[in-house]
Amino acid sequence: MPHPSRLAALQAIQQRKPMACVTTPSLEEIWASDVFTLARMKNALPKEAFKGVRRVIRDGGKLNLEVADAVAQAMRDWAVNNGAHYYAHVFYPLTNSTAEKHDGFISPQKDGQAIHEFTGKLLIQGEPDGSSFPNGGIRSTFEARGYTAWDITSPAYLMRTPNGITLCIPTVFVSWTGEALDKKTPLLRSNAAMDRQAQRLLRLLGNKDVAAVNSSCGAEQEYFLIDSQFATLRPDLLLAGRTLFGAPSPKGQQFDDHYFGAIPERVQVYMQDVEHQLYRLGIPAKTRHNEVAPGQFEIAPVHEAANVATDHQQMIMTVLRSTAKRHGFMCLMHEKPFAGINGSGKHVNWSVGNSTQGNLLDPGSTPHDNLQFLLFCAAVIRGVHCYGPLLRAVVATAGNDHRLGANEAPPAIISMYLGKQLEEVFQQFQRGEVTGSSTGDLMRLGVDSLPEFKKDAGDRNRTSPFAFTGNRFEFRAVGSGQSVAGPLVAMNTVLADSLEWISDQIETHLASGQSLEQCAADVLKQVMDQHGAAVFGGDGYSDAWHQEATEQRGLENLRNTANALPVLRRGDVKELFQRQAVISPVELESRYEVYSEQYTLAVEVEAKVALNIVRTQISPAVQKHLGSLARSISQQQAVGLNPDQRTLQYAAELQQRMQDQINALDDELHQLHHGDTTASMNHAANVLLPRLLQLRDVVDGLEGLVDDDRWPLPSYREMLFVS
Repeated sequence: MPHPSRLAALQAIQQRKPMACVTTPSLEEIWASDVFTLARMKNALPKEAFKGVRRVIRDGGKLNLEVADAVAQAMRDWAVNNGAHYYAHVFYPLTNSTAEKHDGFISPQKDGQAIHEFTGKLLIQGEPDGSSFPNGGIRSTFEARGYTAWDITSPAYLMRTPNGITLCIPTVFVSWTGEALDKKTPLLRSNAAMDRQAQRLLRLLGNKDVAAVNSSCGAEQEYFLIDSQFATLRPDLLLAGRTLFGAPSPKGQQFDDHYFGAIPERVQVYMQDVEHQLYRLGIPAKTRHNEVAPGQFEIAPVHEAANVATDHQQMIMTVLRSTAKRHGFMCLMHEKPFAGINGSGKHVNWSVGNSTQGNLLDPGSTPHDNLQFLLFCAAVIRGVHCYGPLLRAVVATAGNDHRLGANEAPPAIISMYLGKQLEEVFQQFQRGEVTGSSTGDLMRLGVDSLPEFKKDAGDRNRTSPFAFTGNRFEFRAVGSGQSVAGPLVAMNTVLADSLEWISDQIETHLASGQSLEQCAADVLKQVMDQHGAAVFGGDGYSDAWHQEATEQRGLENLRNTANALPVLRRGDVKELFQRQAVISPVELESRYEVYSEQYTLAVEVEAKVALNIVRTQISPAVQKHLGSLARSISQQQAVGLNPDQRTLQYAAELQQRMQDQINALDDELHQLHHGDTTASMNHAANVLLPRLLQLRDVVDGLEGLVDDDRWPLPSYREMLFVS
């Protein structure tokens, strides 16, 4: 019989009535119905005003206040007609979460009446407190002013909750002194930098009509669902986002029977509810399925422009969490909520392109003679090799450290996979002997009724952190709880830098009288000679690769956040971001301070929660169990029996070890903030985390010994398999 609290949770789950499936109108009826789209704007605005808005969205520039007033009035009327009485400037501070300040449309009048009012000035600019968000020393309480500014390229939308409807306006967030305090501002800058350098190279290649180049993103969001009845009994899940204790279930994922299995009915109803809301928000959710671990799932949208995709990704996480509560679930986006089974990532599919040349990372059927693709791909190769440590740093979090390199996610060594076909093509250029591109064979399945189809020219490598997958790269090291903005900023910026280098090389070669084709061939050879070490198509999980990567190829293995974040302070990284006008040295240093402090605080919370759970829940349960065992042995001895005392002795030994560990953890916790940010981060990584693992080992051992009716925490078996 389980512990009374766990028993009550199990009974509540069994008695819960399933929610009815969402009755969804046709896609055409609901699609983007809660978005102030360009089409709605066109219908609502004077013709010249709409042209002005569209021009700014397409070409950049400033929007005059008269046009902003017209947009604000149209936006207000649409929102109010849909039941909204408040608006919010939505922004993305350095927390991986969303922030919003709600203001009413209300404007009291002199006659005692009130009207709805919303002006262009209110649309364009807001003023939240800059010092109350993580800022790495840029703002403080006595110099707190910050601004939000409307991002016209990302559409406004209505967020519906049980408490009402709010008009949400995507914005950037900057300090009074002009520094970016958010994730959107550097993303927009990085896209502009990449656009400049991409257009330059495209024109060098002979293209005369070149539209603006944009990066695209499609993020595959993984998450866990557990019943909220169990979640409320786990302080570690509520406060730290992951289980700090928990013996493995006899059955986990070893049968490989959950991946792509039939979606549980209750979960599918939840997913359909989520998708209904996302479609209303114009978010193109495309794929849903069971993931590898029990209780783990994935949702993936169609690719969109990177800035909009980043906003949509934040909205997806918000909708997943809020909808889970209504369905009696807790949605977990920690990268490793359960030990011993796969954690969750957020594979970021990234490409670049425009309306005139198309997808610039599409190799076509004969990539060996597609110079445009080869040069853009070569820029990625160079960028990954030169700035692999930066790509590792932008996915460095306390949660992601538990996942990377654990045979469920890419290693912390940043390499890239091209596939057999492309790797051969680049090697041909390196040798100076271009002979052609291999093609995929015909797949024959040996059954007449089954179709024959052409295989891809290359396989897929799921051990690679940065893999080419046909017409894009998949950055597989991003954590499930992260904003995708940081990784996109890094990828856009290193691409811009390498495109600039390639253009410089081509211009130099052209000036010497070489043909464009020979210039390109020489540049491709140079890239492979100098940066081919980053290309690897083998098993990224193997010990042999780790040794080869570090000892022979010179690639860095930054195993944890404490090793990775200092990359942001390196001179070449500062110069990169400054050269491309993406992040200033002051902004970069602030990000180092913020992210290192967030890492330290995350580990500190875990340590405090662990101490609390052990002292108030685990230790009393163990004491009762030991007392019961001792009484049982005494009773048996009283009637002349000779009971086996080894279980009692082992449990008592574990209890003493547990006490020793919490005493040590308590002492080490008090030493955490005796130093600067870097010292605290290293103490958290090298002292507190190993101690937490040792404490966990003891507690998990005790879980297997203590009577089930005394163990207070829901088990892995219950959380992962009861729904």
